Amino acid sequence: MELIKQNTQNQLVKSLILIFVGSLILTISAKIRIPFYPVPMTMQTFVVLFLGLSFGYKIALATVGLYLLEGILGFPVFSNSPEKGVGIAYFTGPTMGYLIGFLTACYLASLVKKSDNYFLVFTKLILSVSTIYILGVLWLGTLIGWDKPLFELGVTPFLIAEFFKICLLTVISKKIIRLKRII
Repeated sequence: MELIKQNTQNQLVKSLILIFVGSLILTISAKIRIPFYPVPMTMQTFVVLFLGLSFGYKIALATVGLYLLEGILGFPVFSNSPEKGVGIAYFTGPTMGYLIGFLTACYLASLVKKSDNYFLVFTKLILSVSTIYILGVLWLGTLIGWDKPLFELGVTPFLIAEFFKICLLTVISKKIIRLKRII
């Protein structure tokens, strides 16, 4: 019985460390950016999908949830947030829909299986990242107005970069999914 309790505690500690490290990696990926208006181009979508593929949905959702909470509390984790952070004011800005989409994307990416062929992996990852853009454009339209060229502002500039990120993740997906066994 003591061994089971110790294994459970060890697993909990390991999960908490993964969640914390994952949120740090997500923060770093937010700072690697090419400025666009109103939404900057970052490496976050790559990391979000990577988290889903490698950690599974529970730890990936907890990681993204912690990242979002850190930003809401004012930590400077978001892409354009200043050094001192601005919390909920930044979160509810033009990028909120995209940030919320990180949750759906990491969950859907976690559904990729090692047995999936590359075409299926690519399709699942496209679907995953699409939820980020769907929620992002919905929020962007609500915030800046539906009369604006939302698709041109919030999707088009990112398509080529997303395509390459998804291609790279597709190619290395089998190796990434092996991490789940270690975790």
